[in-house]
Amino acid sequence: MKKINLISFILLSSIFLYDSSYSKEINGVPRIVDGDTVHIDTYKIRLEGIDAPEIKQKCKKPFLSISAFLDFSINKSYSCGIVSKNELIKKINKSIIICISLSKDRYNRYLATCYKDKINLNKWLVRNGYAVAYKRYSKKYLEDEIHAENNNLGVWKGTFMRPEKWRKLN
Repeated sequence: MKKINLISFILLSSIFLYDSSYSKEINGVPRIVDGDTVHIDTYKIRLEGIDAPEIKQKCKKPFLSISAFLDFSINKSYSCGIVSKNELIKKINKSIIICISLSKDRYNRYLATCYKDKINLNKWLVRNGYAVAYKRYSKKYLEDEIHAENNNLGVWKGTFMRPEKWRKLN
């Protein structure tokens, strides 16, 4: 019994110590780099669990539909990476945000969930179709991606290449 209590104590202590020693809170008015990257002062922050279109990435959306009977439409290319960045700029609106980071990525950026007031910005971007769930690293925003797809929001209005695949090809 004492052995089980000791093991439980060690496990709980290590979890508690992990949270307090590795988490970092960064706050301030950010400079928006793109749809999933912000800088606050000298901190480079990558929004964790999401992947937004790259600045140079193009997507397609319906431009002109001719008759429901013919089911014919013309698609138009647009800069979906710039749209994603601009929507994040509008959402933050020069406000202070708070980013909670538990780790860094291979580029030494803080991986974080960021909030404006009580709004989770990572979730907001995916739920509105300005980013997708970065399934390789997290399943946290899958339901939000499904919501955006089912409601034809953001990039889901038309066709696009997932940002990870676009980076590999470009």
